[in-house]
Amino acid sequence: MRQVILTAGQKALQINLDNTIYGSFVEIGAGQEVARNFFKAGSASGTIAKTMSAYDRDFSNAIYGKEQDGRYVCKPRLNKMLDHEYELLESRLKASDKRNTRFFAFADTVATVNYSKTKKGHGWIGLKFQKETDQKPSNFIFYINLHDQDSKLQQETIGTIGTNLIHACFNEDDPKVILARIYDNLEKDQFSINMVEVSGPAFKNNDNRLLSLTLVKENMTDAVIFNPDGMNQQPSDILRKKNILTIRGSFRPVTKVNIDMLNEGLKNFKLSKKVNPDNIQILFEITLSNLKANGEVDEQDFMDRANLLCSLGYTVMVSNYKKYYKLIEYLSQFTKERMGLILGVDNLINMFEEKYYRNLNGGIMEAFGIMFTRNIKFFLYPYQPNDKTKLLNSKNIPIHPRIKGLYNYLYSNGKIQDLDYNKEILHIFSTDVLKKIKSCENGTWENMVPKGVADIIKKNSLFGAICKIK
Repeated sequence: MRQVILTAGQKALQINLDNTIYGSFVEIGAGQEVARNFFKAGSASGTIAKTMSAYDRDFSNAIYGKEQDGRYVCKPRLNKMLDHEYELLESRLKASDKRNTRFFAFADTVATVNYSKTKKGHGWIGLKFQKETDQKPSNFIFYINLHDQDSKLQQETIGTIGTNLIHACFNEDDPKVILARIYDNLEKDQFSINMVEVSGPAFKNNDNRLLSLTLVKENMTDAVIFNPDGMNQQPSDILRKKNILTIRGSFRPVTKVNIDMLNEGLKNFKLSKKVNPDNIQILFEITLSNLKANGEVDEQDFMDRANLLCSLGYTVMVSNYKKYYKLIEYLSQFTKERMGLILGVDNLINMFEEKYYRNLNGGIMEAFGIMFTRNIKFFLYPYQPNDKTKLLNSKNIPIHPRIKGLYNYLYSNGKIQDLDYNKEILHIFSTDVLKKIKSCENGTWENMVPKGVADIIKKNSLFGAICKIK
C-alpha cells in the first residue's frame, strides 16, 4: 500500500493536537515561515511557547552573542539559538507544570536569493528536542542550499522543510527516515542538504558518516566531507579559498602506492606557483560508483574505509562525480586558488575517452572547456604492474589520435606533471591486497600497506578480515 504523505498543514495540526509537545520557534533571515504553518493549522496555543525573528543584527548579537567571523548564517549561530531557546523553556517553566511535556526549540538562520540573483539561498536549520519526557534533549541539524530562483518560493520551501523536520523527529526513530521525510511535498531540485549532524539519546547508536553517505546515495547532495575525527563538515567551511589537493581511489585498503602518490603529489604541489603551503587542504575522495562496485553500497565496507582513512588523519570526501570535470567544477565553487588532482595513468586514459561525454551537447570539448578554464594541475603517477611491461607516464600514455590534440594542449601548458615514484611498490594494487586480507594470507600483504595499517585492519577486522594480531 502506498504511504500517504501528509501536507505541511496537516503535519502542523497533528503536532498542535499533541498536548505533550511544546516549544519555541526562532527564525532569522527568511521570515517566520515555519511558525506560520503552525499558526495557520490552528490549536497552536498548546504547542507554541514563543516565536521570534531576531532580524536586526545588533539585536541578534545582544541575544546570542557575536560570532568571531561576523557571520550570521553559520553553524555556531544555529547552535547558540537552539541552546539559548531550549534553556529558556526549561528555566521559565516549572517541571511540575510540564511533567508530561516534550520540549523543543526549532531554529533556522537562512539567507534567500537576492534580487539580482548574484547570491544563492542557503542556511542552517535545526531542532533540539526531547524524544521522550524527562529525557535529555537530542539535536538534528543540517545545512541546505536553496535552488528556486525566487525569494518567496524559497521562503515557502523553508516553511515546509521545518515543518517536516519537527513532525519527523517526533514520529520517526531512524535518522535516515527523518532525512527522507524532510523532502515530503518537495522536489529534490528545490534544495540540497550538504551536511547533517545528529546527537543525543534519540540517536545514540548513529554514526553521522553513514548519514553523510545517505545524502549522496539518495541524491540529496552530490558530495559530503568529514574530517579525521569523523565529524561531518559543511564543505565551504573547510574548502573556502583553499589550495585543494585531491586524490581519488578505492582505498580498500590504503596501500603504500596511495601514500607514495600523495607524498609525491603534495611535494610537487607545494612547489607550484600560486600555492601557499600553509593553505593546502588534502582530500581523499571516494566516488559513489566505486562504493557500488560490487552492487549496492555496503555500509560496513564504507565504514571500514572511512575508519581507516580517519585513523591515518585524512579528510574524506564522498561524491557522485564519476567524471573528473564534474569534480573540478564542484571544487571550483569554493576557491579560485590553484588546485591539484593526483591520479594514475588508467584514470587519465579514462578521462580522454569520448564515450564518457556523450550526454553533453558539446561532448568531450564541453567537459575539457571546464578543465581548461579552471586553475587546476594534474599530477600523474606512472603505471608498471611488473618488470616485463613498459612504464607508462605522461610521455607515452596511449591517447586516441582523434583527441591527442586536447592532451597535447594540456601537457604543453604545464597542466600535467609526472610524479617521482618508488619502483619497489609499483606492483602493489589494492584489489590484490584485499584478496589476501579476506583469505587471511598472513605475511603476504602486511608490507604492502603503510606502517600501522595492518594492525588497524586486523585489530578491527576491517574488510572482512578474520585474522587477529597474534
